[in-house]
This record gives sequence, C-alpha cells and structure tokens, in this order.
Amino acid sequence: MVRLRIVAPEAAAGRALELLQASRSVSSVVVLPGAARKPKGDLLVCDVAREDASVLIDDLRELDIHRTGSIAIDQIDTLISDAAAAAEEHACGLASDAVVWEDVEHRSQEMTELSLTFAAFMVLSMLIAAVGILLDQPILIVGAMVVGPEFGPLAGLSVALVERRATLIRRSLSALAVGFPIGIVVTLLVTLIFDGVDLVPEGFDPKSHPLTGFISKPDFFSFFVAYIAGTAGILALTSPKSGALVGVLISVTTIPAAADIAVGSALGEWGEAAGASAQLGLNLVLAGVVTLYLQRRLYVSRRVRHLHDPARQRAGLPIGSSRASARRGAPRT
Repeated sequence: MVRLRIVAPEAAAGRALELLQASRSVSSVVVLPGAARKPKGDLLVCDVAREDASVLIDDLRELDIHRTGSIAIDQIDTLISDAAAAAEEHACGLASDAVVWEDVEHRSQEMTELSLTFAAFMVLSMLIAAVGILLDQPILIVGAMVVGPEFGPLAGLSVALVERRATLIRRSLSALAVGFPIGIVVTLLVTLIFDGVDLVPEGFDPKSHPLTGFISKPDFFSFFVAYIAGTAGILALTSPKSGALVGVLISVTTIPAAADIAVGSALGEWGEAAGASAQLGLNLVLAGVVTLYLQRRLYVSRRVRHLHDPARQRAGLPIGSSRASARRGAPRT
C-alpha cells in the first residue's frame, strides 16, 4: 500500500473525496476540512493499493489537483487492516510487481543531478578501478563498480526515452557527458604521476592483465551481462524491493572501462577500452528501455481498464475516456 496526502481547494477536494470514497482500491480515507493554509483548502489522506496508485493519481491529475494543490506519496512498510487487505485484493496483480510511475520519475530526476558529489564519485571510482587494473586485482574493480554513480543517469535516460521527456534526457546526457570526461582526465593525470614516480608495476602491459582483461576485451558475454544488469537495475528501480541494486552495480563495468581508457592513454595505449565502454553503456540503456517499455505497456492497459471504473463518475470524470492529461505517457482514448 501507498499513502496519498492530498491538499486541494474545497471544490476540488470535494470531487477528490468522492473519487476516493467510491474507489474499491482505497481504504482509510481521512478528511480535515480547511486544514490547509497554503494553498487554502482541505487535507485528504488515504491508503491506496500499490497496483492502482498511478491510475488513481492520474484521476487526481484530471481534477487539476496537481495544479491547484499538491499530491504527496509515502510508502507504507507495515499496515494492519482488513479494509486495506480488501483494497489490495480488489486491485489486480501483485504489489511487488506494481510500478508507481510518479515515484520512478522522481527518483530518476534525483539520480541524474550533475553535482560536485556526482563528479567526485566518478573520479574516485575510476581511480580505484585504475589501481585495480595496474595491480590486476578484480576485488578493486568490484569496489569501483559499487562506488561508481553512473547507473543513475543511465537509468534516468531509459526512463526519459520511454516517457519521451526531453528535459530528463538532457539532464541524464549532461551528467554522463561531464562526469565521464572529468573522471577519465583525472585518472589519466594520476596514472601519469604514478608512471613518473615509478609506481606502475614493472613489466605491466596494458594489453595483458589476465584477471581484469575482460574490461578491455568485450565479447558476447560482456554484452549478455551488461544487458542482464541493465534489466535487473530497472527492475530494482521500479520495485519497492531494491535490495538487488548493489548486485546490479557490481555487474556494471562502465567505470572500469572508462578507467582503462585513462590508464591505456597514459601508458601509450590509446583507446584500448573505448569500444568496451561504449558497448556496455549502450547495452545498459537498451536493456533499461526495453524493460521500462514493457512495464509501461502493462500500466497503460491497466489505465484503460480503469477509465471504466464507476468511481470516476462520482468525481465528475468521464467514463471510458480521459480528459487531456498533463501527465506524459497517459493513454489517449
């Protein structure tokens, strides 16, 4: 279940209340008339089955509540209620498979912010990977994969492409276009310093490091792992249970590949890992887009069925069709 906190002017709040009371996927509806001061209006609180959260929020958007007031979404970890259980029973599907698209969009926006912290993590992760390559130590490569923050913009780019959100596309690409060059340049300079003070292991050959050579020699299995990792990453992003995300990060080898570009360039092996980095990045985005597209199609089907819910009529919304929605990706019927 998720909890909605709705602030709206009295007229809009009244229509929203009719919708919430009539929806069988909603329980524990609370009304505080006149409690809101900015904007002035009523405060509504309710619990909604996760499976129907986004379709119900779409109804609230049709009432223009997101323009005249606000809609806040909170995750409920534990809820003991027969009424809530009945609401979940009414909603088709499983809560663990349901996607709250508003939550995904918000998290994607947060992960694509180009900040000093993001750039710092890019640099630090590539430096760890560079040392792992120089010493041929896979454990350091794994550490670099976990520290690397690049999965956020890659996931954000997948969300933006599926929902056709130009602003999020620009933000994701900006983070990647700035973060990777900064990390590569700093790693290249540090590797040059290592080489200048004779810290590079004697006899190190950028073309031959058996335990970490997979970084610079992508093959079918590189494609396969990158695709599976991208799929798992998006599922972790859209699922309420995201414990698998650390495992996903360990499967993402874009940071080590970028670090290998810097190490190879510093030691005279230009572009050794360029193909690996581009290939893995592309595969991650491809997997994310495919996974999100399939999830989005399931949501659109649910939304179309929901348009025939009698609860919409109670709120003054048309049955079988939707008003022009401000929400991108909403089905047009």
